[in-house]
Amino acid sequence: MATEQQRLPASWNRFWSRPIGWFLDHVLYRTSVAGKSNIPAAGPVIFAANHISFLDGPVMYGAAPRPMHIMVKKEMFKGFLGRVLTASGQIPVDRSGDRAALHLGKELLDGGRCVGILPEGTRGTGAAESISSGVAWLAVNSGATVIPVAILGTRHPGEHRDHIPRLRRKLYVSFGEPLTVQRRKGEPGRVSMDRAAAAIRDALAAHVQEAVRKTGQALPREAAPEPDQHHRHIEVAGAPADHH
Repeated sequence: MATEQQRLPASWNRFWSRPIGWFLDHVLYRTSVAGKSNIPAAGPVIFAANHISFLDGPVMYGAAPRPMHIMVKKEMFKGFLGRVLTASGQIPVDRSGDRAALHLGKELLDGGRCVGILPEGTRGTGAAESISSGVAWLAVNSGATVIPVAILGTRHPGEHRDHIPRLRRKLYVSFGEPLTVQRRKGEPGRVSMDRAAAAIRDALAAHVQEAVRKTGQALPREAAPEPDQHHRHIEVAGAPADHH
């Protein structure tokens, strides 16, 4: 029997959580949003974003014209924050391997909803040089449109990955050209996953670099070291690989 966290999130969560996302982007911070016209008005969409700061998921959530269910590492589903994440329809992910989260994401997509994922899996330079295969599994098995999302300004060069941006900082969210990936006839599943992951990685990496060029906002130059045990942070995780 499914636990509370494994149940399909209700669609009504957007009525209270969407205004909070807008408030974060446009009152607490100054977020410039580009490329909204690239997002289909209906049907399943996977928002795949680069990852440089703990704010990336919430900022993407507030910037998108459609509500989404973002994959978040399961460790954050504790206490008050956990109740907020659950009530707002976010998806807990065990990053050591979580087929249940992937299948829940697919069920949401099959229902015409949107899923957000940060496929780099952890905060780093945000250049999208490598991604998890979970996003490829979702794209291939759902047929959903994939929108690469470039998020800039949530962490500047030289800032620690736990750094909280000062209020009213200028942030940038750019939604890129849509793409779809499909399994070819007679193609083994692993080959399809690898090809889809490469296509999504290349599209996301190229879109991030184009956003850097257009905005003049640099990515962090290198991944900051892992935080010590005294740091507590929010991290939106990429789904784990689907090994066969």
